[in-house]
Amino acid sequence: MIIALSGGIGGAKLALGLSHVLPPEELLIIANTGDDFEHYGLTICPDIDTLTYTLAGLDNPHLGWGRADESWAFMQTLAALGGPEWFRLGDRDLALHVLRSHRLHAGETLSVITDDVRKRFGIGLRILPMSDDPVRTQINTDKGWLDFQDWFVRQRAEPLAQAVRFAGVEQARPQPALLDALRAKPRGIVICPSNPFISIEPILAVPGLREAIKASGAPVVAVSPIIAGQAVKGPTARMFEALGVTPSAAAVAARYGDLLHGFVMEHGDDAAGIAPRVFYATTLMRDLADKINLARQVVAAVDAL
Repeated sequence: MIIALSGGIGGAKLALGLSHVLPPEELLIIANTGDDFEHYGLTICPDIDTLTYTLAGLDNPHLGWGRADESWAFMQTLAALGGPEWFRLGDRDLALHVLRSHRLHAGETLSVITDDVRKRFGIGLRILPMSDDPVRTQINTDKGWLDFQDWFVRQRAEPLAQAVRFAGVEQARPQPALLDALRAKPRGIVICPSNPFISIEPILAVPGLREAIKASGAPVVAVSPIIAGQAVKGPTARMFEALGVTPSAAAVAARYGDLLHGFVMEHGDDAAGIAPRVFYATTLMRDLADKINLARQVVAAVDAL
């Protein structure tokens, strides 16, 4: 089995590629939940939902988030009533948040709900949250500490990011099925091309998880989300700069340190200073063929190690 650690858009693209080159029973996707938050009285799980919609073929390629063929009557009515509009929820998307919140309030775990949803959407492989316990990413800025979605969506990542913390992570427990998969000697562990600060490091910060990954003995291969010093999407490159680090593939590899055995990066990018074995590939995923091609190269890197 290959275990893939993933955030939202970039990670979901590679996860889709991997789903085309591996049988569903040979792939396990672990989703970041640090982006989760409570809004309109609902529990919103952006990265889980992006993975789910992408793997089900229901994602919105124009927006990069949410569902395809969406309608917006809820948001229009909310705005007419004077409600907050900064985080947009489409009508189809809203149904999932309502159902998830209802089931959580009834005592079900996020893992059980996520697994049921992926089955109902016809997804064969498993998607699991990193933990069933709430972890909330917060950004320290020149305006003080802000919840991630407040900083990223409402304030458009404009306040200068100075530090990141994961509220509640000290009490969080790794998802039990993930620990079982790690003990079962997986074929490899893939860190998807997601923002290391806010998508992957929340997963690795769950107590005991980094140690369990090392103890598994599986080769760990990360894919760089930085190409020629720029992030394909999102605030990755800007966050590196704000934290005083030049954005580069090498800077991404350094974030993961001795956890890595291999590192996949774009052809032509500078590999100087990267400690793990480097594998060059076309990492920009414009279409399904690109996603599948990169997935094949990532699996080949895992097997080469």
